[in-house]
Amino acid sequence: MARAPLLQLSDISLTFGGDPVFDHLDLVVQPGDRVALVGRNGSGKSTLMKVMAGLVEADQGTRVVPPGISVGYMEQHPDLSSFQTLGDFAVSGLDPSEAYKVEMVAEGLKFDPATSVKAASGGERRRAALAKLIAEEPQLMLLDEPTNHLDIEAIAWLETHLRETRNAFVLISHDRAFLRALTRATLWIDRGQVRRQEKGFEAFEEWRDKTWEEEDIARHKLDRKIKSEARWAVEGISARRKRNQGRVRALQGLRAERASQIKRQGAASMALEAGPKSGKRVIEAKDISKAYGEKVIFKPFDLRVLRGDRVAFVGPNGVGKTTLLKVLTGKVEPDTGTVELGTNLLMAVFDQNRAQLDPDMTLWESLTGDPEMRVSGRADQVMVRGNPKHVVGYLKEFLFDERQARAPVRSLSGGEKARLLLAKIMARESNLLVLDEPTNDLDVETLDLLQEILGDYDGTVLLVSHDRDFLDRVATTTIAMEGDGKATTYAGGWSDYQDQREEIAAPVEKKKAVKAEPAKEKPASKPVEGLTYTEKHRLEKLPAIIERLEAEIAKLEEFLSDPELFSKEPVKFQKASEGLVERQTKLAEAEEEWLMLEDKAG
Repeated sequence: MARAPLLQLSDISLTFGGDPVFDHLDLVVQPGDRVALVGRNGSGKSTLMKVMAGLVEADQGTRVVPPGISVGYMEQHPDLSSFQTLGDFAVSGLDPSEAYKVEMVAEGLKFDPATSVKAASGGERRRAALAKLIAEEPQLMLLDEPTNHLDIEAIAWLETHLRETRNAFVLISHDRAFLRALTRATLWIDRGQVRRQEKGFEAFEEWRDKTWEEEDIARHKLDRKIKSEARWAVEGISARRKRNQGRVRALQGLRAERASQIKRQGAASMALEAGPKSGKRVIEAKDISKAYGEKVIFKPFDLRVLRGDRVAFVGPNGVGKTTLLKVLTGKVEPDTGTVELGTNLLMAVFDQNRAQLDPDMTLWESLTGDPEMRVSGRADQVMVRGNPKHVVGYLKEFLFDERQARAPVRSLSGGEKARLLLAKIMARESNLLVLDEPTNDLDVETLDLLQEILGDYDGTVLLVSHDRDFLDRVATTTIAMEGDGKATTYAGGWSDYQDQREEIAAPVEKKKAVKAEPAKEKPASKPVEGLTYTEKHRLEKLPAIIERLEAEIAKLEEFLSDPELFSKEPVKFQKASEGLVERQTKLAEAEEEWLMLEDKAG
């Protein structure tokens, strides 16, 4: 027997400021649904979620939640003004006998319920709102960017919790790895239309690209038909005026149809331009350490950063990643050791707290008031990588419209603030880019573009992020800080770091297990058969590594197949060629290792 839906929206229409957000929308959420809600920044994802939660009333249509069904919504900016502590807020919807649930969730999300609301940061308030929702256990959870302000450990805890829950949820997130791991269906908001596919986020981008390709083909056919009919109208209408008024009206209908089609939002026109080349050695840190009182941030360690490196810093919130960045870039003195910065460095910094943005300034003032962007004698222009541009034209490159130019920065969403800060950074030349949590609030398409830009950037990148997919795409080196004062260097991105850490830990765990066993008489010496624990683990991992390398090689070969690439983009051609050779070598080594281990396993 089919179960009743948890939530049903029928014929929903909603308009803000004359522009329709949704028009005649129908939507059903069933028990057990695990849905990704995706779309560009500003497409209406949060608004739709508030309609689902009953917090925003539609202009027309109905919202139906069956009796006895509870729907919980995680707010991005919860109002805690009537509570003393974060814990008071988190338990406010629970029976006193269930208050322990908040303590359990707070441990996983890593915040202190006793923290005063007045002293709490925005991130702590959001974690309290998430803890409140999880502890209340509604049958349908509506989660709007739940991973923002969570470190990787807390994200992993939340991922495990949601994977194990039996309750349904709808999830907005920019974290690809999180969405891929959890979702089984996808709702896609695109220009006021909501489409649904019964596949998780893993299949979204292929679905989106196919939909847009079909749309482009249909639009092209419509344009050709309009052109043909318009030619007929000009050339033959006078002789056949009475007989063909219907055809003229049809042409008018075709033009109206074409005019009503809403243009897709393009990608931001972001670009980075490296200034003069820095020296080959960008940072040389020797025996550096830092502590504040008894809290050791990092014990003595060495690090060399060379031109072109992409170095990621990972670890729990509060472990000292930003402090280490400041020490490495000369902003903070180490307690011991030395930091030598290379020659000719031009540094640009993306601050996770958006401190470079004054909330009371307009977007126009934020750009024209920047001394490094000011054009002498021109209040309407900004200097962008050495060339003057009209301020509105430059804002449009980052997907802001003309009306927003005079709006205050405080009115922007999180994603819009991130884009504005990127606009300020990318206006200047640089050869050392310091990005502290740049991925928060950016949509998937903008993240793709940022990753591509960083791949083509000739300078050096220092990056802090909790986005595992982004780290895998960008980082060539990972510095892991795990709260014990030890900073360890690993080759590659997040997945590579995890693999290497497991390989290092495996022999240690095996040794501990052996020590724990009671002493036994040693058997007679004989040849070792089969695989060791580490070799077995490696054999299990190799097929995925081989598959990934083959996919990367295919993409590079396709990229290099352009006969004009060498003449038009020699730098890209050289980097792609080197990358292809490197991956082909790694693939051959991985295949040889797999054959050897398979043979040994018997």
